[in-house]
Amino acid sequence: MATAVATAVVITCAALAREIHALSRANGWSHLQVVCLPAELHSRPEKIPGAVKQAFDAAQEKGLQIFVAYGDCGTGGRLDALLVNEGVERIPGAHCYEFFSGAEPFRRFQEAEIGTFYVTDFLVRHFDRLVIRGLGLDRKPELEPLYFGHYRRLLYLAQTVDPVLQRQAKAAAQRLGLEFEYHYSGNGDLGRALQSFNRNLVLNPRVRA
Repeated sequence: MATAVATAVVITCAALAREIHALSRANGWSHLQVVCLPAELHSRPEKIPGAVKQAFDAAQEKGLQIFVAYGDCGTGGRLDALLVNEGVERIPGAHCYEFFSGAEPFRRFQEAEIGTFYVTDFLVRHFDRLVIRGLGLDRKPELEPLYFGHYRRLLYLAQTVDPVLQRQAKAAAQRLGLEFEYHYSGNGDLGRALQSFNRNLVLNPRVRA
């Protein structure tokens, strides 16, 4: 069987890779290539625009149409400035918590408790590596109040219904001394944004994004 040739690329954070690959399989988007950048970039958001630009340049050299599945993610508008200059679309929202939950539900979550630490399936799976060890709390536990002293709850925005991940998320909340709440969001606006991008490819195949 012949391998499908990619005609478009989604540049995204590794934290979204599982969901984007699942959406691609479910929708038969064999033309879609997924390029994942390290989730650890969120610890150095000033590096995200440069990393996205490198991936963009590589995709452009191949003549691929491009979509960026990143929020602003702490870049202070620098990612948007880059994408506007390049004429490339990205998913709406400040971060993955907003586009997984949807903008209006996220606003309500924030209004209900501004001191909320959000986690997704990915962050639950990699909680120890990205949060505990990533912030150095395994080596310097005295830093925990500095990082989490203003948080009151941990809200798990779940992409899947997985009892194991729910237990791990509860354990993470207990580890940080936070109240635990659960909200099933599914893929939220991520799926809708990718559907829109792919419709545009069909309707206007010469458009880059």
